[in-house]
Amino acid sequence: MDKAAEILAESRKVVLKIGSNVLAGDGGVLDKQRVKSIVTQALELMEAGKRVILVSSGAGVSGAAKVGRLNRKNDINYKQALCAVGQVELMMEYKKRFEAGGKPVGQLLLTTENFHDDQSTLNIRNTLFTLLDEDVVPVINENDSVSTQEFSFGDNDHLAALTANLWNADLLIIMSDVDGVFDSDPGENPDARLIEEVADVKALGEKIVTGSVSDFGTGGMDSKLEAASTVGQYGIPMLLVNGRRDNVLADVAAGGRCTVFTL
Repeated sequence: MDKAAEILAESRKVVLKIGSNVLAGDGGVLDKQRVKSIVTQALELMEAGKRVILVSSGAGVSGAAKVGRLNRKNDINYKQALCAVGQVELMMEYKKRFEAGGKPVGQLLLTTENFHDDQSTLNIRNTLFTLLDEDVVPVINENDSVSTQEFSFGDNDHLAALTANLWNADLLIIMSDVDGVFDSDPGENPDARLIEEVADVKALGEKIVTGSVSDFGTGGMDSKLEAASTVGQYGIPMLLVNGRRDNVLADVAAGGRCTVFTL
């Protein structure tokens, strides 16, 4: 069994983060079949005896799909308004899919300020533990519509890392639109090599070009490396997997492609 598969098998408390690019379908609308696939995989983790917290981006994509346009993408007020619409649509989709599998969901919308205040942090922790004790799936997103720093968590990568640390998770899984970290841009270099295991994030960051973000994502590879470093300080490993691949977690469990951070 390879390292990623071993860690996935042994972990009992899992934070599963889904990026905007994973949920964005053709034309930038919410890919509901992708949501169904991700929920199915989360339910399979639970059936295997694991507890799962979701940290999901995608409110902006869902809002654009509902409103029917993506113009004024660089207007902060407009983006925040789209997120207000889209958060409802996103949660309705998660609710439908999880309840079909027998699991109710609960929503938490957070900002960076919540993790800088001891009382707020305690409230988050207590809410998460209560939801999980009641067999409710927590679904967390940044409160984009009121956040003073737009997308300040970096497409929720940092939010997922903070959540994993707060919960004392066994594993953070980040679902992105790439198979993992490569030694060069696979879009430009067909010989780019997947880096299967990372033990030193700082050294890796000095060796590779992390690249830019796309229209729908705000984090990019830099925020993935930062998230790995953040959970690594608490001894929590992280998997970076391609969430656009069907059954990717089962594939990883069987030795499939991903990058595992073992700090």
